[in-house]
Amino acid sequence: MKQIRKAVFPVAGLGTRFLPATKAMPKEMLPVVDRPLIQHVVDEARQAGIEHFIFVTGRNKGVIEDHFDRQFELEMTLRERQRSKDLELLAKDLPGAGSTSFTRQQEPLGLGHAVWCARELIGDEPFALLLPDVLVKHPRGCLAQMIDAAQGLDRANVIAVEEVPMERIHSYGVVGVGETKGPLFKVTDMVEKPAREKAPSNLIITGRYILQPEIFGILASQSRGAGGEIQLTDAMIALAKTQAFYGLKFAGESFDCGSKIGFLAANVAYALERPDLAQALRAELKRLIADKP
Repeated sequence: MKQIRKAVFPVAGLGTRFLPATKAMPKEMLPVVDRPLIQHVVDEARQAGIEHFIFVTGRNKGVIEDHFDRQFELEMTLRERQRSKDLELLAKDLPGAGSTSFTRQQEPLGLGHAVWCARELIGDEPFALLLPDVLVKHPRGCLAQMIDAAQGLDRANVIAVEEVPMERIHSYGVVGVGETKGPLFKVTDMVEKPAREKAPSNLIITGRYILQPEIFGILASQSRGAGGEIQLTDAMIALAKTQAFYGLKFAGESFDCGSKIGFLAANVAYALERPDLAQALRAELKRLIADKP
């Protein structure tokens, strides 16, 4: 497969499930321990070798752009106070000059439309798509695992998948499972939020994709689907008629940070991996649970 150099991050959503916290702050900037959600996902993309980070934004999302820029006043204050470790941390997270791009999705027309908004920045090459609501915790990030598994494929699309109980299957996009090819399997079907009895498997699409640029031509003329939005799944189903789609059951634990329970669980899980926090957090969790009936 051609090298994956660019990644798209759709960050234009309103984050209504986290109101009032997201009234003035983008949901992507909500912290998981001490790093914003979007920083965790960008870290995953950077580990996978991504060179160009493309953010599809909307109104009131300027703070995301500011986060990935230098803050000279803060740096000056830290320097005066000799906070060298904090300065090193900021420098480590700062993307290289010219490696970030921001484009607007002026209307909330769905994930497919958000991807289409990045077409001029992607051009005619395969790209990664990472949904910032989803965190995957593993030493080798989910996108890196996908790129590793896709080596040797020719113009193929790859979707990250994971198992869920059948009673929850109606809430997700679900794939059908075909023949295996190394760590991958051929995707034979894609169904958005199927009834349990009509689901082709218990494997759901998990918010990480490698897509070929032909998806843009399909999205450009695609009719609106469920919810009156341009659905990415509909475009992938159309593209699958001419290009192969593969699924990868990735290693690691995923957290749906678009839900409050998933977000809280992610904070606990990531904090428990921190040597500076784990012991005290365990003690505090035991105390809180013991105090509740």
